[in-house]
Amino acid sequence: MEYNKAELSACTSILVGKKATIDGSTMIGRNEDSQASWPKHFVVHPHTEHTTEQTFVSSANGFKMPLPKLQFKYTATPEWTTKEGLFEEDGFNEFGVAMSATESAYANETVLGADPLVEDGIGEEAMVTVVLPYVKTAREGVARLGSIIEEYGTCETNGILFSDADEVWYMETSTGHYWVAQRIPDDSYAVVANQLAIQAIDFNDSDNFMFAPQIIDFVQSNHLNPNPATFNFRKIFGTQTLSDEHYSTPRVWWGQQQFSGATNESPMSEDLDFIKKANRLLSVDDVKMYLSSHFEKTPYDPMNESEQNHLFRPISLAKTQESHILQHRPNMDPAVACVQWIAMGVSAQSVYVPFYLGIDATPKAYQIGTLPYDGESAYWAYKLVSVLVDGHYKEFGKQLQTTQKQVNITLNKGLRDADKRAENLTGPELTAFLTKTGEELADEALTAYRKLTADIITASTDFSKLNFKTDLNL
Repeated sequence: MEYNKAELSACTSILVGKKATIDGSTMIGRNEDSQASWPKHFVVHPHTEHTTEQTFVSSANGFKMPLPKLQFKYTATPEWTTKEGLFEEDGFNEFGVAMSATESAYANETVLGADPLVEDGIGEEAMVTVVLPYVKTAREGVARLGSIIEEYGTCETNGILFSDADEVWYMETSTGHYWVAQRIPDDSYAVVANQLAIQAIDFNDSDNFMFAPQIIDFVQSNHLNPNPATFNFRKIFGTQTLSDEHYSTPRVWWGQQQFSGATNESPMSEDLDFIKKANRLLSVDDVKMYLSSHFEKTPYDPMNESEQNHLFRPISLAKTQESHILQHRPNMDPAVACVQWIAMGVSAQSVYVPFYLGIDATPKAYQIGTLPYDGESAYWAYKLVSVLVDGHYKEFGKQLQTTQKQVNITLNKGLRDADKRAENLTGPELTAFLTKTGEELADEALTAYRKLTADIITASTDFSKLNFKTDLNL
């Protein structure tokens, strides 16, 4: 199968500061949207001290750079094949730094003409691999990736999410060598959907903004700023097209309407704020809801029969490979505090299974899965339910929702119970317990979904068009 992920990747992201959450967590999350049939795995890379300096070479575009001898432990969700690159996408490292890469975006032709993308520069497929295992804070993550882009260039325009116990950062690359990053205020959130999102940059506020050193001179010398009274990164580097208004801004609008309250703003508005305050404290369940949503209770929902049901691109869609939420909870050992919630397949039809940072292995079902379909794979188990339900949503949609509700309750309770038991454990005993917990919770969810699959297949046997009402007298 020939395939270029860089041409297809199109995600939706959310970032939430610690004072905007119900329990003081920082959270970042993203749907990895690319192709309807392209399996993902979930792995743990151990802490490794190499005897010689390592070199990373991309199988996607030849990007090459040296790596330190010391590699911190980290989790990741790589592709099933390395043919088009690693695409490790998201994870925590042993210091509780979370990273999700990337939110694909677009820069305008004018700025790209002044600083074109670099064909063999760093891209999405390499970012987690060459950054996450080598940083101790979210801010360090931004700085490391920024320095790589300045030295080697980037082949794409992207958004990258970083967080740790205290800070949440959103970084955007635009042209070949220029980037900016903004810290999400502790009391705020942001939702992003395939557009450059960061707006006004305060170059004197190093606590909340980071940027390529020469970006001001670059913009001024190339006459790129349409409003020199301010420096609005989105307006200078981004796009404002009809495609944006159908593909990107409606997803941002939907999130802001859900979290900050209904307004008269249009789903197609090009002036939606990047940073917002919610009208309540947000929970991990709110983040799950957003990443699983598709304009419910509006004419834009693809699941209804409105004439507008395909006017806007929904948040959750069939091309989601996996969805993740990286939650760093306060006042806990990082091994327990950091939870990586993973929903394999279509987020609206899957469930988010929690895995602790402190695990040293992932369940076998999450380490396998290729093309074609493999019934033992976690990715394919959730994907199969989507395929079966999509064919007869009216008949099986409520049954899916019932299963999701029951599984979510089980997983939430299991995590709470495990948190309490983990309080009295340390060292290898804690690692073994957290690993076992991940396996047990994953098995609970997979068992429920496999039962749902069996029920749907059994009930579907009577849907054939070859059916006819049998004469009971024969």
